[in-house]
Amino acid sequence: MSLSALYDLPAPAKLNLFLHVIGRRADGYHLLQSVFRLIDWCDTLHLERRSDGVVSREDLGPALPEDDLCTRAARLLQQATGTREGVHIAIDKQVPWGAGLGGGSSDAATVLLGLNRLWNLGLDRRALLELGVKLGADVPFFIGGRDAWVEGIGEILTPIELPPASYLVLKPPVAIPTAAIFSSPLLRRDTKPAKMAAFLAKPEFGKNDLQAGAEAYSKQVVDGLEILKQNLGLSRMSGSGSAVFAQYPEVLRECSAKHGELTEKILRSLATPNKSWIARTCRSLEMHPMQHWVKD
Repeated sequence: MSLSALYDLPAPAKLNLFLHVIGRRADGYHLLQSVFRLIDWCDTLHLERRSDGVVSREDLGPALPEDDLCTRAARLLQQATGTREGVHIAIDKQVPWGAGLGGGSSDAATVLLGLNRLWNLGLDRRALLELGVKLGADVPFFIGGRDAWVEGIGEILTPIELPPASYLVLKPPVAIPTAAIFSSPLLRRDTKPAKMAAFLAKPEFGKNDLQAGAEAYSKQVVDGLEILKQNLGLSRMSGSGSAVFAQYPEVLRECSAKHGELTEKILRSLATPNKSWIARTCRSLEMHPMQHWVKD
């Protein structure tokens, strides 16, 4: 029986536990090493089948660009499979853009995973991964569906087992364009390649090579990192920013009351004329909620 719609599809965000730039390809893409971690801060998408082949979108929250990654993902899947089906995409956008949390890439991955089922295409994970990398370097990670040691431009994924953790994620008002960070004169592209064993032996391993450029772009990144460091210790920026994060110590991992108290304290200390800082406690996910929607 053909499905007519799929509702409440999650698109979780990610954190970069570290991010090294180890080189650059001839086509301009940067070569990376990173550990990507899934967290429970999610956008929600609804997909309704259209029989006319049209791809349309409705924004239930903040307005997105007209040709965002969701619609591009749907059109790419149409082109790759030759399907005559269309879709109406409704998206409740909760993960902020310009944050380095992979929200747009995750949305695109959820569209590919959802439409593969809604349109009854039967593509396996490898086929969806090949499509995902055409949309953006982070998309394959969300299709892969598990925490991963990430290399290449983001398409080489090695699943990695990490213990459960909780993080305080702080998003400043500023949104940072990824292109501005990768073109920053402060960006070094010669970090020495590392081994996964080095990270596993020392979880605070590494740094974010994009952080210096983001700090120069906006002092808000500096402020966020500093207040997290004061309250929780090691702080780090995710992706190209502007979101920063710190891990709760094990003793506080499941203590919701303490999480709330610390969040309020930090937000009060960051009060400015522009009070649009976001502070959120996020827990790690063992796997993407749609991990089993596609065959390996």
